[in-house]
Amino acid sequence: MHSSVILASTSRYRAELLRRLKIDFEQYAPDCDETPLDNEAPEDLVARLSAGKAHSAADRFAAHIVIGSDQVASLDGLIFGKPADHEDAVAQLRALSGKTITFLTGLCIMQKSTQRTLQTVVTTDVKFKSLDDAQINRYLEADKPYDCAASFRSEGYGSTIVEQMSSDDPTAIIGLPVIMVSAYLDQLGLPLP
Repeated sequence: MHSSVILASTSRYRAELLRRLKIDFEQYAPDCDETPLDNEAPEDLVARLSAGKAHSAADRFAAHIVIGSDQVASLDGLIFGKPADHEDAVAQLRALSGKTITFLTGLCIMQKSTQRTLQTVVTTDVKFKSLDDAQINRYLEADKPYDCAASFRSEGYGSTIVEQMSSDDPTAIIGLPVIMVSAYLDQLGLPLP
């Protein structure tokens, strides 16, 4: 590895977002069991998983700054992760139709050599339109969001099935809160362009 930053994720969405900061980085596939614990709150889940991913990479790349992130969606405490298949995606979007759901994006940045860890959870509230099965299927066919929490991709055709979104960081919904990443990298002494 030649970069001083490791993205502990194989997500193309997170890599695209991190490229916006114009820093060199390498991606690493973290070894992290993503199974929720019994009665684990959504906020606790994404915090634990983002830290677990960062720890997995930091153990191997101790001299690097490591970025771990994870995302789930939550409605009344019920967690919506990535759909298992098309039928699961349809069921997820039926359940979200006409409701406001919270997407939680966990971020953990650590530098093992300095024993520094910076961590947060950024929320994005998304109000879905009332959707019928025809709309749901058209959206799924057009966007194919099968690798996204709650079967929703805001950066694609997702804007056609929602009424509004609100967040302190508009990139958090895509999977990596770039405003916080930038702030944390600055705190760790990595100058950004």
